[in-house]
Amino acid sequence: MQPDSHAFIFLNAFLINNFVLAMFLGLCPFLGVSGKVKTAWNMGLAVIFVMLVSSICAYGINALLVRYQLEFLRLICYITVIASAVQLVEMFVKKFSPALFRTLGIFLPLITTNCAILGLALFQTNREYDFTQCLAFSLGAGAGFTLALVLMAGLREKLELADVPDVTTGAAMSLMLAGLLSLTFMGFAGLGG
Repeated sequence: MQPDSHAFIFLNAFLINNFVLAMFLGLCPFLGVSGKVKTAWNMGLAVIFVMLVSSICAYGINALLVRYQLEFLRLICYITVIASAVQLVEMFVKKFSPALFRTLGIFLPLITTNCAILGLALFQTNREYDFTQCLAFSLGAGAGFTLALVLMAGLREKLELADVPDVTTGAAMSLMLAGLLSLTFMGFAGLGG
């Protein structure tokens, strides 16, 4: 697989350099929303949408800023686009699924400050991806983020039924699971060539 092919870019963002488990970006929603699989799945879908919109907008904004030699405005422009996309998601979820809106709570507006989404825009700009490569990168990163959330939620749901020592319950167990998942995903690093 060629390093600039769409399949490789998708696979790289999805497994090899997973934003959560390999780069440690977006840990706040990863640890906060991963209590139930359904909630994790819905949060993952929201993040995929925001990543896709942010990636498309970041590509256009970057082209415009480069044309007028205003590259120093990238960061503020990207943050504005991300905040706007999150507002759209928040309004949509609040209108069509109030129960999900209450379940996601503060973590839905916190997508705005999710460093994985800002990282996506900055990484694609630094790597000089074309438009279709940006789409593959954002979909791979979003799918990888969702995979990490759902895996963590599934493990946490299974552990609710297990008899574990009191010293390892709560945050300690969540961090141990996150570490084990991260070690597992580091095994995919050999796929990157």
